[in-house]
Amino acid sequence: MEEHRRFTYAIGDVQGCFDDLLRLLDMLDYDPAQDRLWFAGDLVNRGPNSLELLRFVRTLNNSAISVLGNHDLYLLAAAAGAAKIRDKDTIAEILEAPDCEELLFWLRHQPLLHQDSTLGYAMVHAGLPPQWGLEQAARCAHEIEAVLQNFDYEDFFAHMCGEKPLQWREDLKGWERLRFIVNCFTQLRYCDRDGRLDLAGERRNASGKKRSMPWFLVPKRASKGVRILFGHWAKLDDKPPKKQRVYPLDTGCANGGRFTAFRLEDARYFRVRCKNEAVPWRSKSGT
Repeated sequence: MEEHRRFTYAIGDVQGCFDDLLRLLDMLDYDPAQDRLWFAGDLVNRGPNSLELLRFVRTLNNSAISVLGNHDLYLLAAAAGAAKIRDKDTIAEILEAPDCEELLFWLRHQPLLHQDSTLGYAMVHAGLPPQWGLEQAARCAHEIEAVLQNFDYEDFFAHMCGEKPLQWREDLKGWERLRFIVNCFTQLRYCDRDGRLDLAGERRNASGKKRSMPWFLVPKRASKGVRILFGHWAKLDDKPPKKQRVYPLDTGCANGGRFTAFRLEDARYFRVRCKNEAVPWRSKSGT
């Protein structure tokens, strides 16, 4: 029998689709004793089993890493009383679970950016503004992580709503600075050539410099030399050109799409068709 090689798999937005994750891991012949899993964020919400999914990933300990996505932060905000749970959300079971505090503590200690210089990849949930190279992005991620891991982290969620400021400046301070950083890591899809965020994609048809484009297509972006894995964009129409060195992972599992894994060692994609029933709504913005 051939010996199992150690592999690293980057996995797109799970969003509570625990059964589909298990089917994907079975297809991969996943061995938790040897293989590593990188989750691109949004572990929870929308799918039918966010609680068991969160418990499972937590038990993987050092064999798994998950960057924080917007739905993960939404769960933390709801727990802090800064966000109201909506009818379409599927996170109430987590907040009512006996191990809720332990799960949220673990979630708060996950990064916004993960990188492995040996494998030559970095991973974020959404994107990076064009002004940030990898070192700058790592410094900004650490700023948010330090706040989330502090004892008074709940104050963070009272100030995070909103799209402004739209453009990075090194002299940004306080909540404005943190809000810009977290919007990039967990919400970004479009921005213009100058790096002004267009979180809703409203300026895609504008003219001249105001026209927005996918963050990875901005000319001369500082992170262009880095291979970046990302989720958050199930409705990404076209696969990014190979020269951009970016690898999308979100293929809409919770909305009845597919579930995607990417093997870093040989740059190979694996997908399964999701069997969980789609939630009875569709996001107009694709968030």
